[in-house]
Amino acid sequence: MVNQNNSTSADQHQPTVANDRNLISIAQYVKDAQQGHKRVIPPVDQWHPAHCGKMDLVVKANGEWWHEGQLIRRQPLVDLFTKVLWKENGRFYLKTPVEQIEIEVEDEPLLVNQVDQVEIEGKIYLQLTTTSQDVVIVDELHPVFMREYQGDLRPYVHVRFGMNALIQRSAFFHLIEYGQLTENEQGETILSLQSGDLHLQLSS
Repeated sequence: MVNQNNSTSADQHQPTVANDRNLISIAQYVKDAQQGHKRVIPPVDQWHPAHCGKMDLVVKANGEWWHEGQLIRRQPLVDLFTKVLWKENGRFYLKTPVEQIEIEVEDEPLLVNQVDQVEIEGKIYLQLTTTSQDVVIVDELHPVFMREYQGDLRPYVHVRFGMNALIQRSAFFHLIEYGQLTENEQGETILSLQSGDLHLQLSS
């Protein structure tokens, strides 16, 4: 799924800093590549551009995007950048066919803020939607799981290209409504979830 053989490690290049022009060019590329208003994820896994250094762009653990110390308040702009997110060797990038620029991500770059149930071919699935309108159907390739971050156990779902989305607290409470809470012999609370044929058990 993720082809790393044809890419060159950024550590083999002299450190460089990408400027605002790179950010603008990436945004313009994604806008031009869009098909109407439908959210389409470009085939970033098929691109093997040169590494172009780092950009002063940080995705905070709470989902905020900061560029050169300034909060990016335009959600449509953030939505554009999330389309070309790429993860490689534990590092995050904004990637186009001609450039790959490293950014900093404190935890995960996506946030789930909506949980629904949908029926597909007679089976009920959990559907998770991110703040940037990625729609994820929970299945074997996109499971919900718990992971520790700075001492806190947090819920996530796998989205694409090795990247996950943090499930926000309000969305997780909604997710609990679709599951069943029990307690095991060790006194741990277990959340059981069903999505299609996939059965998940999350402990806290």
